Amino acid sequence: MKALVERMNALCDALPFQTSWYLHDLVRGERADRLGDLPVPSASTRKISILMAALKAVHDGKLALDQKVTIDSRYQDNDSGTFQHLTPGFSITFRDALVMMIIVSDNTCTGTVVDLVGLGEIQRFCESVGMTRTIHRFGIPPRLPADHRLEQVTSTTPRDQGLLLDLMLQGAEDPAVAARLGCFCHDRMSSPSRGYMDAGIVYKETQPLFIFTAYTDGVPTALPDGMPGFAAANQVIGRMARLAWDELSR
Repeated sequence: MKALVERMNALCDALPFQTSWYLHDLVRGERADRLGDLPVPSASTRKISILMAALKAVHDGKLALDQKVTIDSRYQDNDSGTFQHLTPGFSITFRDALVMMIIVSDNTCTGTVVDLVGLGEIQRFCESVGMTRTIHRFGIPPRLPADHRLEQVTSTTPRDQGLLLDLMLQGAEDPAVAARLGCFCHDRMSSPSRGYMDAGIVYKETQPLFIFTAYTDGVPTALPDGMPGFAAANQVIGRMARLAWDELSR
């Protein structure tokens, strides 16, 4: 993995903004990271732990997947997802709110889910599974300028997100890990803020191959060569993921 890490870090070193990442080779058991424990804005990767805390609440009998939840205008002042554009007052199931939160990163549904589960419960879930550097501060993040302070948003680390994904994968097979998560698991990634983020489990056919989480921070509007900052950030994450795939799928 040493050569892979060097190539990935070379991509990061060439850019005028901070890039941090965590990689777990699930086949060989090797791990590597760059600034893996450095807190960064979580952006929409926060929704993974919100989802798991919600499923724990369902498993504990506090909520039900088929219960009706009403979408109202309190949650529609945001810029992510589709429900922000719909007429408020309609109802969906809690399950559908979770689905929309994940598949289209819908912040209206996210705010609704966080209120139902409880921000404190979500934080306690993270701490209970070992995500000690993750801090949930809002159901829906406030509208802030790109140079906002870290303490003004939900924050996490590449390693914390990698840990949760690892536990989710193990929890699908290991009852002890599922118990640690508080629920049984069954078999996209970015949001604009100070940077761009991604986290996921990469499969080769049905075999989980590696876990990769990546965060960029302090991304400028444009690079000195004129490339838009968001394009450079997304490109470096994609190129690192491709390097990992090419190396670990052989």
